[in-house]
Amino acid sequence: MARTLMIQGTMSNAGKSLITAGLLRIMKEDGFSAAPFKSQNMALNSYITREGLEMGRAQAVQAEAAGAEPEADMNPILLKPTTDTGSQVIVHGIHRGNMTATQYFAYKKSLIPQIMESFHRLERQYDLIVIEGAGSPAEINLKQDDIVNMGLARMTDSPVLLVGDIDRGGVFAQLYGTVMLLEEEERQRIKGLIINKFRGDKTILDPGVAMIEELCSIPVLGVTPYLDVDLEDEDSLGDHLLGSGQTGLADIAVIRLPRISNFTDFQPFLAIPEISVRYVGSLRELGKPDMIILPGTKSTMDDLLWLRREGLEAAIVRHASRGLPVLGICGGYQMMGMTLRDPLGAESSREFLRGMELLPVDTVFGEDKMRTRVKGTFGQLEGLLSPLSGKQVEGYEIHMGTTKPRKPGRYMAEVAEDRGDPKADGSCLGCCYGTYLHGLFDGEGVASLTAEILLKAKGIHYSPGETVSYREYKDSQYSRLAKELRKHLDMDRIYEIMGVKR
Repeated sequence: MARTLMIQGTMSNAGKSLITAGLLRIMKEDGFSAAPFKSQNMALNSYITREGLEMGRAQAVQAEAAGAEPEADMNPILLKPTTDTGSQVIVHGIHRGNMTATQYFAYKKSLIPQIMESFHRLERQYDLIVIEGAGSPAEINLKQDDIVNMGLARMTDSPVLLVGDIDRGGVFAQLYGTVMLLEEEERQRIKGLIINKFRGDKTILDPGVAMIEELCSIPVLGVTPYLDVDLEDEDSLGDHLLGSGQTGLADIAVIRLPRISNFTDFQPFLAIPEISVRYVGSLRELGKPDMIILPGTKSTMDDLLWLRREGLEAAIVRHASRGLPVLGICGGYQMMGMTLRDPLGAESSREFLRGMELLPVDTVFGEDKMRTRVKGTFGQLEGLLSPLSGKQVEGYEIHMGTTKPRKPGRYMAEVAEDRGDPKADGSCLGCCYGTYLHGLFDGEGVASLTAEILLKAKGIHYSPGETVSYREYKDSQYSRLAKELRKHLDMDRIYEIMGVKR
């Protein structure tokens, strides 16, 4: 049976996901088969497995770091917020319906058998499992029915490392306060502390490290620096979503919708220095980009109304009228159509909403959810992105709703599931493009060719030279992360805590 280690944090965004991914890559490099596990994740960034099951994107990234195939057991419960007080509940990769926070709080203990089924399947399959907690284990109002932090550590009998974020300030108060709010049995599970995101001269920190070890009676196993690695963020707390406002030789503006989902679709462009990707949340921030992207969202109709209120819809339509490309993905594609209807109230309290009228399609929301991975080729595209026509494309669909063209026309791509029949995806009209495919820029050469198209339109010659696939690029980032963590973490002690011989 697998040996386990749990990574908990003093708060959200303390760096649990990154530390987990780095430890998994180290374990892979050291010859172990390893897997991530997070019993419950709340995020709008999700991933579709080969089996067509939905899981948190962060656990898929961690599985990639470990060299393992992502599977829904690695994240048995995924909560996708639909409102400030409600979420879509996904169990073992399948949509179970929407619940308010109160409803889910009363329901979640009944999911413990499913959580442990997933854990035991992984336990039989791998040498090591690195478990990630959520938020903080010291949320005293939630501890009674905890299934993701110390409650899960108890169920899986796992030792814990506690990560604090020094970049936000008050890291010693974070660590000490968290430890002191725990029960004695819970404190005994914490075998080490990690101070994360440190910048500067570590010798200045050393006296504080000694004092916190004495106060907590727990050793500090590492002070990890603010790591400059390009890995996908777990959720919308990611720094790059705030936007620097700086533009590259060619500028892509991604609209930062209130319920933005799968914003990592555009991560491949971050590896191309000539291209800037800005996440824009207001008309003032929009500027004059070379391409506008409307990303996925968990609340298509409500976010479309937000676009209108902010004046962004009119600006996007003006952008398209000048022959500049607008691309909508999933919910963004639905917005770009003529009408949106929700007769069953599956997506919104509204039954009807006029779309942006940029694409000749209509969307009807229903209770069934599409979850599939597909491959194919781009269609015969019009407008600036026409050089993509016929190129290979792959991605995955996660959506509720069916979008149909008003009459036969150009489609974005022709795709198929494994051994399935081809089908048309999306729509294309002039410089406006819509697709249901998440991850389409991850494909071989798609991002670099798009960059070349945008730069050429501005009279800038761009030759990518010997290109590295996005998959290879990500793999190099996992290795870079592992190399940095090896320098700053006491891996011998961590393996000893797990009861593992290197």
